[in-house]
Amino acid sequence: MQFADQRPAEEISDKWSMMTMEVLEQPTRFNEIKRQLDGVTQRVLTQTLRRLERNGLIRRRVLETSPVGVEYSLTPLGESFRGPFIGLLRWTIEHSAEVTAAQAEYDERSSTR
Repeated sequence: MQFADQRPAEEISDKWSMMTMEVLEQPTRFNEIKRQLDGVTQRVLTQTLRRLERNGLIRRRVLETSPVGVEYSLTPLGESFRGPFIGLLRWTIEHSAEVTAAQAEYDERSSTR
């Protein structure tokens, strides 16, 4: 397998992109997304949503309300990607203790070299 240009994968495979994709099961407003993503800052969420929109995975829709609101939803491309993405997220959560233990073991070995 050849990886000539890894930028698209790097732009959609970070922690907050994965968690945002998990939240967007239905059209959702910015503040609701933020409430569901414990620890995300407004700035980071804004950057994440823009990046996902730029990559065609989500759609941003301005709501004609007072005050004006914004809603985000998955595009067909985002829907097609959500399955594999969520599988990876769930694997990461399920095996996080094992990964953390492996990291600690590696760090301990590396510090004694």
